[in-house]
Amino acid sequence: MGHSIGIVDWVEKNEKLDELLNQVNTLTTHSMDHGFEAEVMKISSDKESFVLKVWNKGSRPDISFQFHLLNVLSERGLSVSKPVGWGINPNADEVLLTTFDGMPVLKVNEKKMIDIAKILSRIHQIPVDEIGDIHFPKNDFIDYFFPGVREHDDLSSVLFSLVPIIPIQQDRIIHGDFHVGNILEENDRYTVIDWTNGQLGDSRYDFAWALTLQSIYISERYAHVFRSAYLLENDIEQKELEVFEALACLRWILLNRNGGVPKRPNTIERVKGLITNNSFLKEMEFRDIPIKKRKYGAVTE
Repeated sequence: MGHSIGIVDWVEKNEKLDELLNQVNTLTTHSMDHGFEAEVMKISSDKESFVLKVWNKGSRPDISFQFHLLNVLSERGLSVSKPVGWGINPNADEVLLTTFDGMPVLKVNEKKMIDIAKILSRIHQIPVDEIGDIHFPKNDFIDYFFPGVREHDDLSSVLFSLVPIIPIQQDRIIHGDFHVGNILEENDRYTVIDWTNGQLGDSRYDFAWALTLQSIYISERYAHVFRSAYLLENDIEQKELEVFEALACLRWILLNRNGGVPKRPNTIERVKGLITNNSFLKEMEFRDIPIKKRKYGAVTE
């Protein structure tokens, strides 16, 4: 990204952006790690730094909604980056400028997992009717979180049998992709970033997805700490949780088939463990996750 904030057509902004625009020739820029949907750049003055995110990879989320959502959440004291402005660059890509709030969490311990669980809990407990004049999207659960699943018979048959068991609720603010890669830390302060999937949804699923990613990519031990800390503040019945954990696992398998998740040497084995330990999945077969099953006293594939 070789462009500058000076050539962006800013649709909405605050006074901080006006200050930056007045010193645009002295700002420094550095490319940062980015995801599948956008490119990210760090922009720094001599006093502070900001993050410019550019959606130039085909994804077209509602950046205006993200700008207003971050405003609302930051005003309520939630651990999110403060929005500075959003606009459109000369390539017709939407951009969002926010405060820079540290680097992604690289190492975890029990205290961090408890703190992170409490952050998610606080997000889920925000009374939606107190948010004010902001329109939260409500997306179809299957179409949004499982795009293209109907092309996979093994996944869709399980998915459509699970969804009716526990009716999906859309009454809470959810992040949609809460994991440590979307959490920054600086001076013992944590900040939740990447609200592309923010919406009104089911907090039980949002938690289950976060828990599933902890189990796959961190460790069962720390996932348990995260789980316990969250459930201390949120009452979820065991059956409900197990259904949503099954749904989260199905989503991971679908994303894996589409090349949308990272994999390490032990990743598939951990996913197998989630499947075999879930009463709704343990008898299921998925073509890309072969699991040894015991039959008539013998182990079979």
